[in-house]
Amino acid sequence: MDLALKLETTSTVPFHRQLYDELRRAILSGRLESGQRMPSSRALAKALGISRATVLFSYDQLLSEGYLKTVPASGTFVACQLPDELLQATSPLISPTSPSRLELSTYGETLATVNLQPPPGQKPLINFSCYGRPAFDEFPIQLWRRLLSRACCFNTTILDYPADPLGYKPLREAVTRYLTQSRAVRCEPDQVVIVNGSQQALDLIARLFLNWGDRVAMEDPGYFEARCIFQVQGAEVLPIPVDHSGLVMKYLSTLTTPIKLVYVTPSHQFPTGAVLSLPRRLALLAWAQQTGAIILEDDYDSEFRYDERPIPALQGLASSDSVIYIGTFSKVLFPSLRMGYLVVPQQLVPVVTRAKWLIDRQSPLLEQHVLTDFINEGHLERHIRRMRMLYAQRRETLVQALTQGLENQVTIMGENAGMSVMVQFHTHWKDEEIVDRAEQRGVELISARSCYMKAENSNGKFLLGYADLNSETIAEGVWRLAQILKA
Repeated sequence: MDLALKLETTSTVPFHRQLYDELRRAILSGRLESGQRMPSSRALAKALGISRATVLFSYDQLLSEGYLKTVPASGTFVACQLPDELLQATSPLISPTSPSRLELSTYGETLATVNLQPPPGQKPLINFSCYGRPAFDEFPIQLWRRLLSRACCFNTTILDYPADPLGYKPLREAVTRYLTQSRAVRCEPDQVVIVNGSQQALDLIARLFLNWGDRVAMEDPGYFEARCIFQVQGAEVLPIPVDHSGLVMKYLSTLTTPIKLVYVTPSHQFPTGAVLSLPRRLALLAWAQQTGAIILEDDYDSEFRYDERPIPALQGLASSDSVIYIGTFSKVLFPSLRMGYLVVPQQLVPVVTRAKWLIDRQSPLLEQHVLTDFINEGHLERHIRRMRMLYAQRRETLVQALTQGLENQVTIMGENAGMSVMVQFHTHWKDEEIVDRAEQRGVELISARSCYMKAENSNGKFLLGYADLNSETIAEGVWRLAQILKA
């Protein structure tokens, strides 16, 4: 039998792989027909001038994938039904008709009307628009790879469904120690729920607590995606103004309508950067206890304060079960890790466990193992210390460049913290014009308009992310902005 097989002696691809590819192509193209008998391994090896072991290796691979079959005492044959055919569904013959409108749920209809922002792109610009992106080139990727390899060697149970939807218990214990020490959060490991980032945490809480028509109080300006989650759940979102000391309590306490939930970012208000003062924290806790409202505390990047110690979490001050705490590793490590945590009151643990189980069973177990080792071996604290110094330098570079380059044409807002700065440019141009002119000069900006429920309050305000930009890039970007705004 002449199979017209060709093996390249100069190729870096091993002979057994070349032979496998050649035979598979011959089977799929029909040169080797269904049911046709294959030459013996000894005969084929002699014909090709290779070892019989190489032929056996290729045959075994084709047998295991279903291209060949063996018949006892008869030999090896091409399979009658090839595995590729099993992956191809036959299209049914259906007469074309006019498409009918698929009826969405109330959730779906509401979601269809929400104007979500596209995720930030990877453009070859001086990109100030990625206000939550950490410095990827400073992440200890070799260390992470080593921990990942070690976790893969752990045992096969790491591939199974985890026993606890709340998350890998050693990780929850590590997170508990970390939060107790760094954020003064009061909790036990069984109150910690590992989630796929803070976005899932927000969605879980909204599903569990909000009914259609419930009212949610929220900082204005505030986190746009959180507002969307509350709105598509059917809640009415009420804006509460923010000043240099955070949420203005007098507006919240004078509301006459019942409030189910209030969403706050007290440690570093998004997007203004304000810190909720202690008197207002105590007033907010007292108001929640009096009204029965739930406080949802989003502590998204409190690790990065540059002139003083981190502010203790609001949750640690609460004497009742009024606060649900959200944290994430997306800012301190990297966003694609998709790992965050909820700290819930003890009475909510059973229902949150059920909700997490129904939504996605569990967060990825392999990454949880790696993250546990990363925390327990001290790598997380060391990485945060390094990033805190780096981001402080980059923030100082940005502030100095803005102050010197734009002088009275810019107002810089917020505390000396975080991974972004909110600024207001004093110019007669509209935000869209500034964005377009900046892009023409190779600078990408993002307006803070989506953060405001009243768009007229956002004129000239922008978020400048700096964590993933080096000092030279920051200075060059601000210089280009100055040329635009002074034109």
